[in-house]
Amino acid sequence: MKVRELAKKESKGSWDPVVIAALALLGISILFGGASRDHALRLAFVELAALPLLVLSAERLIRTSLWRNHRFALGLLAAFFAIPLIQLIPLPPAIWGALPGRDQMLLALQLAGLEPGWGPLSLSPAITWSSVLALLPPAAVFLATLSLTQRQLERLVHLGIAAAIGGVLLGAAQLASGGERLYPWATTDAGSVTGFFANRNHLASYLLITAPFAITLGAATLRRRRRENTPLWLGALFIGLVVVGLAAIRSRAGITLFAPVMGASLLAAWIAAGRGSPRLGLLALAGATGAALTVVAILALPPILARFDTQKGSEVRFERWPLVAETAQTYLPLGSGIGSFDTVYRSVEPLQELDSTFFNQAHNDYLETWLEAGWLGGGLILAFLIWYSRRCWSAWRALPSRERDLQRAASIGIGALLLHSVADYPLRTVTLAVLFALICGLLELARRSDQSPDGHAR
Repeated sequence: MKVRELAKKESKGSWDPVVIAALALLGISILFGGASRDHALRLAFVELAALPLLVLSAERLIRTSLWRNHRFALGLLAAFFAIPLIQLIPLPPAIWGALPGRDQMLLALQLAGLEPGWGPLSLSPAITWSSVLALLPPAAVFLATLSLTQRQLERLVHLGIAAAIGGVLLGAAQLASGGERLYPWATTDAGSVTGFFANRNHLASYLLITAPFAITLGAATLRRRRRENTPLWLGALFIGLVVVGLAAIRSRAGITLFAPVMGASLLAAWIAAGRGSPRLGLLALAGATGAALTVVAILALPPILARFDTQKGSEVRFERWPLVAETAQTYLPLGSGIGSFDTVYRSVEPLQELDSTFFNQAHNDYLETWLEAGWLGGGLILAFLIWYSRRCWSAWRALPSRERDLQRAASIGIGALLLHSVADYPLRTVTLAVLFALICGLLELARRSDQSPDGHAR
């Protein structure tokens, strides 16, 4: 029996334990993973919920030998774990003290009359270990995605879209309440629309990720010539909700990325509809977007433009990036340790910048990774971009199918998060990390579709 046929046979049925565990973990991560710090108990609950799925999905991949089809992607996943784990290995004083950037720590020990002992590469080993544990939920979802059927994958996507709708509705209630009772997290964005998240920018990212799926799955009904095109109209309504939601959230990143995400999504929808002349339903999708944009422009344009007003004050994150880049050079080639940014930045922060706030993240994940992981982190980012480019090529050059529709939508969602990471840290939030792993798994299936004879629509 072929490997893929065996995997399909094992994953059929409504009570497949892998898909049940995946749906449960996705739901739990949405409810309890919307913050990136200061809520250790809830985040630990998400990590514990990942263990059953991690075991079940890994066992299936090994038993069916499906892992052989995804060696490169699984190698990348292993590297994400390997870097922080390597940084936790205890090193003798002679080696530890010779690492770049440790001279000030050695001087402090000398002034205190203490001898340096064994220590890890990471300057914040407790946070580095927490970062390893935080990788468990996205890793479990990614492994599960590689062994599920098309219908089961669509269930996960539908849950993600439903959660996006719930997040916007919760955000509307938060805005209407005017208090802090409806916020699930101790948040700095109280009074804003955050939904299930602690940060409004991350709710905006969530909407941008799910929008391509709603558009593409809706447009696919035109190709399959179904009499009932309800998903198409639901997709149009969802896009209208996304536009209004982004206007209420007023995330600069969300507003800036909306145009390229929508442009790519409409292109994916045109392909999903069967190419050719745009059909009435597809035009309705574009029309719904235009109508929602018009309403927003009439009713909410002034407060949106105010978010981009640079005259009211400087943008702190942009001003501090040069210092972060300069500090990163001090710790090359190995970095200061995953999660050590706050510790490192406090040691170099100029006195004139000290105030009641603190710069806990670089607000640029690429720059922060360069500081914390050095050359290994930079190489891993480059390897990921190579993987992403190759899978996008496979997904976009293929003919329309149910598999390819999801893969093209996934490529758009991944691109949106990669761009958002230039000026923020969305992937350090567990909910977005899990969703990112899901869509990365969907895109990785583009390789299997190219190589296996059963890669057609199911």
